[in-house]
Amino acid sequence: MTCASKLQIMVVDDDASIRESLALLLQSAGYETATAINGFDALLQLKRRLPAIVLSDLNMPQMSGFELLSVVRRRFPQISVIAMSGAYESADDLPFGVAADAFYPKGRSHPGMLLSMVAELVRTSRAHGLAHHTAPPPAWIPYSGKDANGMPFAMVTCRECLRSFPLSMGIECSQKIQETPCVFCLNVVRFVMDGSSIGMSLASRGKIAAAPQFRSQTA
Repeated sequence: MTCASKLQIMVVDDDASIRESLALLLQSAGYETATAINGFDALLQLKRRLPAIVLSDLNMPQMSGFELLSVVRRRFPQISVIAMSGAYESADDLPFGVAADAFYPKGRSHPGMLLSMVAELVRTSRAHGLAHHTAPPPAWIPYSGKDANGMPFAMVTCRECLRSFPLSMGIECSQKIQETPCVFCLNVVRFVMDGSSIGMSLASRGKIAAAPQFRSQTA
């Protein structure tokens, strides 16, 4: 194995018992570990040190793993990422557009599978890093609330002009890559709606937020 003691793996999971058990497993294999309780916590830690691999649960409050892995891929393409969840049996079951190099079915496989997966990503990290630069992923966007007509909406941020605008999402959640022109600069924004967020984010507020009223305009 490549000198594992010099490599850090970040484990992101809102379940403390899972987070700690996975960290201990990785430490037993010689890796350094860092842990985070959700996506926001992980991003704060990434400002201090970049790990070799981020291992993240997908369904978490505040910032889901879907959002986190998309941000990591776009901002830190040199980092390999592993998505994990107990809600999917294999990588083939994941929604299209998840920015992950591998998938670990949490609670459905032997821990040795995870160690083998990590070792393989360490071995192929350079190739993955180059591929990440050439294929930027879509942004995963959480629902923000419901508009005056009771329709779910989300705040979309343009990667070119960095301005945000509300976008009505219709009645059904579709976890497919979608595109919309920025209302300010007309740049095409590619995104996927994070369906795992609508129940968590809206229910936790105790009420539905109203969408702000913006008029479309060009820069």
